[in-house]
Amino acid sequence: MFTPEPRVKIWLYTQPVDMRKSFNGLSALVANQLHEDPLSGQLFVFINRRKTHIKVLYFDGSGYCIWFKRLEQGQFNYRVHNADKQALDWTHLKLLLDGLEVKKIRQYRRYSHAA
Repeated sequence: MFTPEPRVKIWLYTQPVDMRKSFNGLSALVANQLHEDPLSGQLFVFINRRKTHIKVLYFDGSGYCIWFKRLEQGQFNYRVHNADKQALDWTHLKLLLDGLEVKKIRQYRRYSHAA
């Protein structure tokens, strides 16, 4: 099962990506288009043009990892923004992977312990 660290940053690349890209191609996209460090341990999410395939690239400290999901039916639901990248949290990534779209979110205040 794919479970990232609780406080890791997650970036969605909002432009369609050729899913033939692997470690080198996706890490080059991260560096050149997203202007982020692919070795940072952050998660980078890529979706193809038809919105049926998704790849998550991350560096676990000793090497690159790719998590890949292909839908048998339907599409991943996400809204395309003008920017090349969109920040996600673990909850939104999980909703994206599960095919759920939340139209209106109201988040109530929660206690947050300062680290």
